[in-house]
Amino acid sequence: MKYLVVVEETATGFSAYSPDLPGCIATGATRQEVEREISEAITFHIDGLHAEGIAPPLPRTFSTYVEIPSS
Repeated sequence: MKYLVVVEETATGFSAYSPDLPGCIATGATRQEVEREISEAITFHIDGLHAEGIAPPLPRTFSTYVEIPSS
């Protein structure tokens, strides 16, 4: 499965979360690090759901860009 991940630059590095997996977040000093960390966090989260007998949610979010004319 593929889950949408939002990565944001912060004052101290990067943070990431998946809208389809509430509470599943990660941080890192670099974009590469945060992408690795969120991948591990998602795997851990889904493993925990399986251990509790809960099916992981299906991915429902998507992303797009909206182009706005410059003024």
